[in-house]
Amino acid sequence: MIHEIADLFKRQLRTWPQLAKGVEGLAQATTRPARIDWFDVFIRHIPHRVASTTALVDRESVAKRPCFLCAGNLPPEEEGVQFNEDFTIYCNPFPIVDHHLTIAHREHGLQRIANQFGNMLDLAAALPGYFVIYNGPECGASAPDHMHFQAGSRGLLPIEKDTAGLTGLTVPNYYRNVFLFRGRDRSVLIDRMDRAIELLAETTGKRAEPLVNIAIFHERGEWVTYLFPRGKHRPEVFHTGELTVSPASIDLCGIFVVPLAHDFEKITGDAIAAIFREITLPDGQFQEVAAKLESEP
Repeated sequence: MIHEIADLFKRQLRTWPQLAKGVEGLAQATTRPARIDWFDVFIRHIPHRVASTTALVDRESVAKRPCFLCAGNLPPEEEGVQFNEDFTIYCNPFPIVDHHLTIAHREHGLQRIANQFGNMLDLAAALPGYFVIYNGPECGASAPDHMHFQAGSRGLLPIEKDTAGLTGLTVPNYYRNVFLFRGRDRSVLIDRMDRAIELLAETTGKRAEPLVNIAIFHERGEWVTYLFPRGKHRPEVFHTGELTVSPASIDLCGIFVVPLAHDFEKITGDAIAAIFREITLPDGQFQEVAAKLESEP
C-alpha cells in the first residue's frame, strides 16, 4: 500500500497542477515552535488552508454546494488508490503535512464514526509512518456530508513524543483533555472506542454523535489512539475576527494551522492554550466520562 501511495503522489504531481501548487505551498510554509506547559506545538502558517479554516458547515451552506468528495465531482486529473471495498485514498491538494491524504467513502453519506473505527485501525496498520485522523462534523475543518478520514506523515507530530511514556487511559492536563488508548487487539480497541463515544454522547446530550476528533497511528504491532472530546466547534476569537483559526485533529496533536500572516505573527502559546481550553470538553464532563471508563473492565 505504501508503494502504491508513493507512486500515486509521483503521478499526481506530474498530472494534477492543483496538487503540485499545494505541495509547493506547503514547502514554503513558515513554522515556528511554541511550548504550552508540557506540550510542544508547531504553529504553521499555510495560506492555502484559509478556505478550509473558514468553510461554512451549516446544513444550508452544505446543501448549496456540490460534494467535493464524491467521485463524480472530483477534478478530472485526480486519481485514487482503492483501500478496501468502501474507501479510496486520494492526495490532498491543500496539505498541512507531508504526504497529506484524504480517504473518502465510495458512497455519499454523513460524517459519522459509528461502525467506522475499525477502518481507521486498518488504515493506520496499512500506513506505517503515517497518522490517520477523523474530524467529526463541527469539529474544525471537515466535510460533514461525506464520510472520510485523512492521513499524513507523522514526522512533525508533537503529541507522539510527548505521550511516548504514558500508558494510562487518559492524558489530562490543565488546558486540554484527551483519552489515550493503546493496544494490539483490534476488537478490544473498537469496543473501547465505541464505549467512549457512547458515554460522551450521554454526558453531552448529543444524540447522534458527540463532538470528537480522533488521531491514530500504528507501530511495532500496537495502535496508539487519541480521542479528543470537544465542547464546541470554533473558538470565540474566530467569530469575533480576532484570529482566523479553526482547530481540528492535527491542530490538537500539535501542528496548529494559521492561514493568515498577521495572525501567525501575533498568536502566542498562551492564546493557543486558551483556544484548546475553550473548544475541548469541560473538565467536569471529561472527568465524569473518564471515571466511568476506568471503572469498567
